[in-house]
Amino acid sequence: MYLPRKRSFWSVGIGHFTNDIFMSSGIVLLTFLSSTLLPMSNTQIGFAVSMTQLTGAFSQPFFGIRADRTGGRWIGAGGLAWVVSCFTLALLLAITTHNYYIMLIPYILMGLGSGAVHPVGSLHAAEADVHRVATNMSYFFLLGQAGLALGPTLVGLLLDWANHGSLLAFVNVVGFPSTGSFPANVSPIFFMTLAAIPSIAFFAYGIPTVKHHEPEPEPETAETPAKKQSIARLPFIILGGMVLLRSLANPGSVNFIPVLFEQKGWSPAEYGLITSFFWLAAGISGVVMGNLADRFDRRYVVMGSMVLSAPAFYFLPMVDGLPAFLLAVLAGGFSGGAHSIIVVLAQEMVPRSKGFASGSILGFIFGAGALGSLLIGIVSDQIGLGLTFQAVAVAVALAGMVALLLPKRSR
Repeated sequence: MYLPRKRSFWSVGIGHFTNDIFMSSGIVLLTFLSSTLLPMSNTQIGFAVSMTQLTGAFSQPFFGIRADRTGGRWIGAGGLAWVVSCFTLALLLAITTHNYYIMLIPYILMGLGSGAVHPVGSLHAAEADVHRVATNMSYFFLLGQAGLALGPTLVGLLLDWANHGSLLAFVNVVGFPSTGSFPANVSPIFFMTLAAIPSIAFFAYGIPTVKHHEPEPEPETAETPAKKQSIARLPFIILGGMVLLRSLANPGSVNFIPVLFEQKGWSPAEYGLITSFFWLAAGISGVVMGNLADRFDRRYVVMGSMVLSAPAFYFLPMVDGLPAFLLAVLAGGFSGGAHSIIVVLAQEMVPRSKGFASGSILGFIFGAGALGSLLIGIVSDQIGLGLTFQAVAVAVALAGMVALLLPKRSR
């Protein structure tokens, strides 16, 4: 079994893992703060999360351009440090000012750091082994999906331990904010931010400098201008249409899986677990799909993954208990398996600006996902969440069909 061995890959991979832990745990932290220290409506929570995602989405192409020119060592490491710092500052402002709008500023700005991490990481993950691009990208996104799955669980367990366990006595001794001065204890979250420092340092010193990063120039031929012109339009339009349809399923629908099963009477631990299963399945299947994409036509791999996810999304609202976990794994696994391949497809369309291509497509994926979540929320208020998930199933199947229109990979 192939595993990446380059230090540059693991530096950006672990950085990606750390970044996504913080980005995904924000929703759990906001929910906890809303019920304890800083009352918020669901609209306010949703606005904070969506604006953070959109900030990261729109900034990624610009960071990608800089990464193409410089290698992005300090852009990526600085972005990760920015995420951790803004996360910590937002928490500090929440527990000291009890003002939603003051807390909101660093929380939204946190998205800029994530917008820097992703294109730099994608660039160096792809270049770690030019013969295993799709496989390397799948491992890179597996680490991100693992962070997405771990973040909510980790923060939830830390908060539960701090507010119901023996940690209370310890934090009162060391002087962190605790139940002595606030109605809830958030001190373990500060320890979590300190634990991110080694990952930031590894990100900074594990990837090559600009001198070692500069790609070899492509030989100029009479066909080069025509090739560049053909790449610039239709394939990107097709890829964009496919991503828009897919975004309703992944990542758009995942924010409503807890709501779907909360309506069935599940406990927070249960619907939190099924959401983690969705994310983990997406990451693991990405490795499988990435290996397949390095061997076979990537269009058919992408098409198959999306079409196979459609029945799982369609039947998910109809089931309960163990079958629900099985369908969540299938929905997340098949719909998420194409994620790394989509990034590779974008990089192949702009081979001399992979950082820009990565930033653009990831920004588009995350931005479309944020808008997809908003659309799912609006539609589900009108027709119900069950029917909305079934509409998502139709959309992701159509996305698979659109994938067949993409240009065939030249070998």
